[in-house]
Amino acid sequence: MPSTPYCPPANLGLDILHLSHQLIVVNKPSGLLSVPGRGAGKEDSLSRRVQAEYPDALIVHRLDMGTSGIVVMARGADAHRELSAMFEERSVSKRYQALVDGCWTAAAEGEIALPMSVKGPKQKVDHATGRPSLTRYRVIAIDVARGVSRIELEPVTGRSHQLRVHMEAMGHPIIGDDFYGTPASCAKAERLMLHACRIELFEPGTRVPLCVNCPAPF
Repeated sequence: MPSTPYCPPANLGLDILHLSHQLIVVNKPSGLLSVPGRGAGKEDSLSRRVQAEYPDALIVHRLDMGTSGIVVMARGADAHRELSAMFEERSVSKRYQALVDGCWTAAAEGEIALPMSVKGPKQKVDHATGRPSLTRYRVIAIDVARGVSRIELEPVTGRSHQLRVHMEAMGHPIIGDDFYGTPASCAKAERLMLHACRIELFEPGTRVPLCVNCPAPF
């Protein structure tokens, strides 16, 4: 696959969804790296933009460049340790919305338990040596005319590219996905139609429950 030049979206200011002394929840636009990439010309990223205004901000987790939506950043080392532990212990609940290719024909809701392993720069379903990977899904709507389905996704495990691989394995790649999709599914959108729309966690230090929503822009 040929390399595509990195062209991040213009910096029009941060879309902050929640701000406290312990953390920042921000809406990342599609096309922006979560952290600086390797090589020249890939310095612009969400973390750099946030740190320009909040120097104590530290990245806790990432979204793929094409994925938009909720990213949590800690404020300071103590909050970073606590938030990182929450993600590692799976005490953080995340929801995504995706537009996938085709009219969904499986059950309206269910689980996708397909183990995954690395295959070069990609991930793949691997029943022999793959790591357990679990995604819960719920069908929101089916657009028969466009041949597209809107799906809510909950990654129980957090494997790299998990949602994209699981959708492709179900025969419904996320539209606009030039890594796991087909030429036809890629042509249906100018971006990856995957958005982190909801997160539930606890405020570091106080352990007060926090729920943040961010509606999908598509």
